[in-house]
Amino acid sequence: MKARFGQLGYALVPEVLPAADCARLAELAQPAAAASGGTRCLLAQPWCADLARRLRAEPALASLLDPDAVAVQCTYFEKSAGRNWLVPLHQDLSIPVAARVDAPALRGWSVKEGTLFVQAPPALLDTLVAVRVHLDPCGLDDGPLLVVPGSHRAGVLAPPDAAAARAATPPVACLAGVGGTLVMRPLLLHASSKALGQGRRRVLHFVFGPRVLPFGLHWRVVV
Repeated sequence: MKARFGQLGYALVPEVLPAADCARLAELAQPAAAASGGTRCLLAQPWCADLARRLRAEPALASLLDPDAVAVQCTYFEKSAGRNWLVPLHQDLSIPVAARVDAPALRGWSVKEGTLFVQAPPALLDTLVAVRVHLDPCGLDDGPLLVVPGSHRAGVLAPPDAAAARAATPPVACLAGVGGTLVMRPLLLHASSKALGQGRRRVLHFVFGPRVLPFGLHWRVVV
């Protein structure tokens, strides 16, 4: 699985969490998201930090995560008939940090939900792994993530190059059952369409990375 993950940039791991745990986690995550379609700032909550530790120790994920990796972010997404949205093709380039550092390699500074983000250089992004835990079934009608296999190996792509990569390699829909996970590299090109049905697609998106950052940066939260 590790070799295939390195080649494709993603892996689907079924039944990492039981359905009862997913139902409980959904109840905990929803108040934090309030009326919006999600929130980026869950990792500071004790229940979320506990889940991050659980995922890091999960045998089914062991070959895909660096043993020294730490959780640095958790985002909650909820897509449904009432909270419907699409995401165009993109790569995840920004990371949450504690304070601004002036360095030529760091750009695209922004503040989201009171947290400082910066676009990290490709060498740092290559060390990150995202783990998306599905709290509901995610089928074709639920606006699943569409990924372009192998696109993470091309580094940071300009829009024309991203479009060319998508044209050359058809996107794959990442479907999952309750408690299933999608493990992916942030540089993997991905998108999602609007949900077509009446179901709910609730996801907890964790980011794991190295404990120590270059350029004098520090993570906003570390678990």
